[in-house]
Amino acid sequence: MNSPKTALVTGANKGIGFATVKALARQGYRVWLGSRDAALGNAAVQKLRTEGLDVRLLLIDVTGDTSVQQAAALLAAETPHLNLLINNAGISLDLVSPPSIESLENVRQTYEVNVFGPIRVTQSFLPLLKAAPQARIIMVSSIVGSITLSQDKSTVYGQVNYMGYSSSKSALNAVIVAFAKELEPLEIKVYAIEPGHIKTDLNGNTGTLSPDEGAAVSVKYATTTDDLPTGSFFGPQGVLPW
Repeated sequence: MNSPKTALVTGANKGIGFATVKALARQGYRVWLGSRDAALGNAAVQKLRTEGLDVRLLLIDVTGDTSVQQAAALLAAETPHLNLLINNAGISLDLVSPPSIESLENVRQTYEVNVFGPIRVTQSFLPLLKAAPQARIIMVSSIVGSITLSQDKSTVYGQVNYMGYSSSKSALNAVIVAFAKELEPLEIKVYAIEPGHIKTDLNGNTGTLSPDEGAAVSVKYATTTDDLPTGSFFGPQGVLPW
């Protein structure tokens, strides 16, 4: 009997991450739900297990070296490979202050989660990804991380000015390209994903789409059989400019 495909989704006890875990499990994946909070993570896992889904909790704080390394070791003890890694965990601490007064500490914390977190997690879980045939890495980015669109004043993205958050996603996009270059010879594809304007805690639930709709974008590119170029940036409508 063939073993199930495996996936890890970080920041997954609620919102887009939770919806992504649910969607992948419904497609037959064995999914580890990454959460830094044990109580919230267990509650999320139990909710999905009532549907008969193969979902398991993995405690992981993407901002901590020790936490991520321990999580990688625990997962390696449970599975010989990882087919899919979705770096979903992200924060937005200030979407109000202009750059001239935005707290430098808030910017640092934003980068710790949105940039260094995905680097830390990807590096630590790479041995398991390399052990899987044609593994895939999805990085949940944001359309405001597109420098091209941020400079286009004819679009809404050219009107907003979220220095800390937007620049963290621009940096993440550069990280994605770097990993894609290195991992392409190993047939591991890396994609940046813009899920859309989703109702989540990150934006005070002001989005226009549901978490399920946002998760659908990540799942689409995580599971597609199309031969799409690695190191690409995709949104609900297709390719996005860097």
